[in-house]
Amino acid sequence: MKTLDSYNFSGKKAIIRVDFNVPLNDQFEITDETRINAVIPTVKKILSDGGSAILMSHLGRPKGEVNEKFSLKHIVKRLSEVFEQEVKFANDCIGQEAKDLATSLQNGELLLLENLRFYNEETKGDEDFAKKLAGLGADVYVNDAFGTAHRAHASTAIIAKFFTDKVAGKVMQAELDNAKKVLENGESPFTSIVGGAKISDKILIIEKLLDKADNLIIGGGMSYTFVKALGGEIGESICENDKLDLALEILEKAKEKGVNLVLPDDTLCGNDFSNDSDTKLVKRGQIPAGWEGMDIGPETITKFSEIIKDSKTVLWNGPMGVSEFSKFAEGTMSIAHAVKTATENGAFSLIGGGDSAAAINNLGFGNDVSYVSTGGGALLEYMEGKVLPGVAALED
Repeated sequence: MKTLDSYNFSGKKAIIRVDFNVPLNDQFEITDETRINAVIPTVKKILSDGGSAILMSHLGRPKGEVNEKFSLKHIVKRLSEVFEQEVKFANDCIGQEAKDLATSLQNGELLLLENLRFYNEETKGDEDFAKKLAGLGADVYVNDAFGTAHRAHASTAIIAKFFTDKVAGKVMQAELDNAKKVLENGESPFTSIVGGAKISDKILIIEKLLDKADNLIIGGGMSYTFVKALGGEIGESICENDKLDLALEILEKAKEKGVNLVLPDDTLCGNDFSNDSDTKLVKRGQIPAGWEGMDIGPETITKFSEIIKDSKTVLWNGPMGVSEFSKFAEGTMSIAHAVKTATENGAFSLIGGGDSAAAINNLGFGNDVSYVSTGGGALLEYMEGKVLPGVAALED
């Protein structure tokens, strides 16, 4: 796989698949610029070499229809500020206007195409659509959208077959390098923190981690499936009743492999799924009827934090509770503090995208951990050992 630093873009026009799927508020202002900031080094390398760049991305889920709400025009002004130059904008990602703007692009200039997912052909991996994108006149294809690398979409995988020169951007390279560092060279004690709602979403990564980790911390909604499997009362908490046997199998495998699988000792409950809910603190397995687990409790925060702080490698994917409600965000935020402390103590810490990345970034800890992934789903699939179409397409 060609890396960005091994390629000279002088006089070359690059078409770059970036991930500008950023959150926008009601005024169409960007509320989290992490994904934009991540791609700056790739774009600047191309421009500083004396090349030009056509940027293509999706935004939201317009489902193949033109929708003002999901137009990338909303981010053009901010991109122009970030790159300190005018970013040109094409009102379509294919067609004559896009072709004219791309063809006339001079060295050092930037062009942003309209949302790729205004066409169903993008997500279907349509070859003719990919050929039209490739036909905008670029000399080289760069993929820097790791977050979509697990999808065989037209712009993330299929387009590569129309280019002799195809290059991994700096985000793509960093994501792969950091994932490999954890999986292949993770120093012991290795602690993995897995949260989120469902075991079924994380089963493959959990099984993979049982061969790597010394400690496997389970939090979030999936912990209640484990607790119920062990005979505990979970009230109205989220639970995968068809995965109770699987939970017991995981516990048994952890024991066989000598992995310290850690469940919460106490739970902060709510009697309503809202930030206005009443709260009640209970021991594990003692959630009464009419109540549901919403966050880990203080005893659990202390126990989890001590394990994390004593670790040399930390992988974190998934929240510890309903962190979108401030009343139930303390567990997730406390884990973020513990990961920061572990990193300061010399640990290598990889934050696996999604809510975990949001917690780290919201606290301003982005530079205090080793690496914050921009691609939750793609990172999980890569660490599970799956072939990512967007990565495979870049390989010679």
